[in-house]
Amino acid sequence: MAKKVPDNLAGFDSFGDLIGLTFTKWEKGYSQCTLEVQDKLLNPHKTLHGGAIFTMADSGMGATLYSHIDDDELCSTIETSIVYFRAAKSGTLTCDTRVIHRSKRIAALESEIRQGGNLVAKAFGTWSIYKEKRD
Repeated sequence: MAKKVPDNLAGFDSFGDLIGLTFTKWEKGYSQCTLEVQDKLLNPHKTLHGGAIFTMADSGMGATLYSHIDDDELCSTIETSIVYFRAAKSGTLTCDTRVIHRSKRIAALESEIRQGGNLVAKAFGTWSIYKEKRD
């Protein structure tokens, strides 16, 4: 049986909560999250830190894959590559993530981070799917 997406997503991703990441859509094979640029997330050049953008992609991938795994399974990142196209200094970023392929133990996902109509970054990730060890 597939994992159920929580009705209230607050608290689901505590690190995402720490930086202000908010999930706005979450369904089988797709998620969308947003992040408001805040001073605390800026790098020394006064642009959004690449780690915050990477967190959007990684958290989006985890949430998206969560909708594809069974109740007794977990998932974790194997690797992620990201390309940054433009800097963000203010406003809101949106990350759309999709499952590209899922086999029994491996999944490939893609995230696009945009600000308005502008592509800020694109990430591709490979994830492991494994049985949860229960006591």
